[in-house]
Amino acid sequence: MDPQRIPPEYWRDRLRKARAMGLNTIFPYIYWHMLEPEQGKWDNTGWNNVSAYFRIAQEEGLYIALRPGPYICGEREWGGFPYWLANIPNLVVRSYNQPFLDASRKYVERLAKDVQSNQISRGGNIIMVQVENEYGSYGNDPKYTAAVRDILAANFDNGTVLYTNDGTVDWTLEGGSVPGVLAEVDGDPRAGFAALRQYITDPSMKGPLLDGEYYTYGFDTWGASSKHNTVVGNTGAVNTMVGDLNYVLGTEKASISLYMFHGGTNFAFWNGALYQNQIKAFITSYDYSAPLDEAGRTTDLYKTFRSTISKYAKNIPEPPSNLPLLSIPDFDLKPVKSLFDPSVLGRKTTSQYPQTMEALGQGYGYTLYTYTHPATASPLSGALSQGDGPRDRVLIFVNFVRVGVLDAIYQRPPSVTISLNPGDTLQLLVENLGRVDYFSRDGGSPRYRNMVTDPWKGIRGNVSVGRTVLENWDQYTLPLANLGFLGGSGSGSGSGSSSERGERKPRRATAANSTSMPHFYRGSFSIPDAKKAVKDIAELDTYLFIPAGVKGSVFVNGFNLGRYWRIGPQQSLYLPGPLLKRDAPNDVVVLELEPDRVNPDATVLKVRGETERRWGNNVDEDCQSCT
Repeated sequence: MDPQRIPPEYWRDRLRKARAMGLNTIFPYIYWHMLEPEQGKWDNTGWNNVSAYFRIAQEEGLYIALRPGPYICGEREWGGFPYWLANIPNLVVRSYNQPFLDASRKYVERLAKDVQSNQISRGGNIIMVQVENEYGSYGNDPKYTAAVRDILAANFDNGTVLYTNDGTVDWTLEGGSVPGVLAEVDGDPRAGFAALRQYITDPSMKGPLLDGEYYTYGFDTWGASSKHNTVVGNTGAVNTMVGDLNYVLGTEKASISLYMFHGGTNFAFWNGALYQNQIKAFITSYDYSAPLDEAGRTTDLYKTFRSTISKYAKNIPEPPSNLPLLSIPDFDLKPVKSLFDPSVLGRKTTSQYPQTMEALGQGYGYTLYTYTHPATASPLSGALSQGDGPRDRVLIFVNFVRVGVLDAIYQRPPSVTISLNPGDTLQLLVENLGRVDYFSRDGGSPRYRNMVTDPWKGIRGNVSVGRTVLENWDQYTLPLANLGFLGGSGSGSGSGSSSERGERKPRRATAANSTSMPHFYRGSFSIPDAKKAVKDIAELDTYLFIPAGVKGSVFVNGFNLGRYWRIGPQQSLYLPGPLLKRDAPNDVVVLELEPDRVNPDATVLKVRGETERRWGNNVDEDCQSCT
């Protein structure tokens, strides 16, 4: 259960419920990318005040097994790495590489300073610190793992146990185990404990048995055919988990960490991705079908686990009752400004060839690349080739009319043929869907390219139409970290759109701010009078649903809730109560990237708050035949 995926106002609630299920230790990942969003700019406030999280855990009777990385996986943006590492010359992550080790050392030193008082040797509750994360699946360089061990050992007290966590086969344990560090496993505890006994022979790596990640179910990725992973209704899976708990706690009298007890949310643009010859981006929700759901309510699985654990743990407190969520009637959002409006685009960077998002000083969100075909040039026509492939989703416009999409989520993205006449403008809106956070060497025969060491987004390489390379580009960064460019509540900011579907012939749009272009919609809602005086802010939790929404992001009172995408499986976004105002209207802004698919005129988006989470899948209108 990671603090940086949970609103700080709910830390105590989630930790108290962990103790009430019979748990005694929390295994939190720490996200470097949030603590140091820009190089040298450390932020340990609010969601990043992990020391406060540990203190609350201690007050609730819980220990901490700290998992600081520097690599953490966790279906998180670039495995927890901050984007700016990609701009350090010659840096290679997860390797015995001096630039990477230097950056990692500074990060660990700063983090250790923050949590110094939380160590068990100083009266705190940190009893263990994990070295790297499942490195044996990734590589086999003992110099690297020893270097990470030494960095951690130099910054945490001698009484703190260092440990590794790896898969249950010989090559993962061989690659991930480190002399002087307690070796542990994750996954199936029977296979894992047998592997420890068979393959770990160095006495300095032996000790109490721990299943460091026992999966309560699984994550979800965006896709029309990507179904929601849920344990609900899966009696066989529940029975297996109960049997494994009994085996670990009863037969082995060992320890087990449930991954996840509570997953939380990938707010903003913080989700990671897999690469399997296509990008599989993780959804905004990190519900994981865990015992405690995304909104912090206990589930049937929670009750089952609590009943099982109670046979081995004494004096388990009673869990608090689940509170009702907030229902919000339909309210309207109206278009206020195009994403391509000059006031949104801001500063322009010009270069002969496109630059990556990182080279432009941007980590997350969107980047707009524009090219104007010279008045003296000959007309061009042919297939559009975008760098070394889409990184990740590219909406293609000619003269403000969308003509196609290239997307890394497809194994074979459809080709897009365009025509450019003198004076025409080509616009490529590139969305970073989340950097890849995991790679497996598969015992030396990897099935897929290692994209953990290839994190660049935007456009990498040249853009061509047919065989002609396009030169002289204007580039605009759109991280959307601040929506100040929207000003007040605003009103509609343009008219005119196309009702055409599928392949379209380029034509002039009425303006860059036509409501057929990616557009910001804005509106507000007020909390019903009957709910304004609730004692527990959790009663204001809700799930926002945009019935006609296609793809985009939602911001409530300036906070980025994350992405939505009609293809599913996630169909609504968790809105935590602490983000809301009780006695004033709550401002809601939606960036809808495909308003022409919402409605040919796209004049209104309806939104409502629901008390139940929606899951489901819909046809991918951008590429119905793609996989």
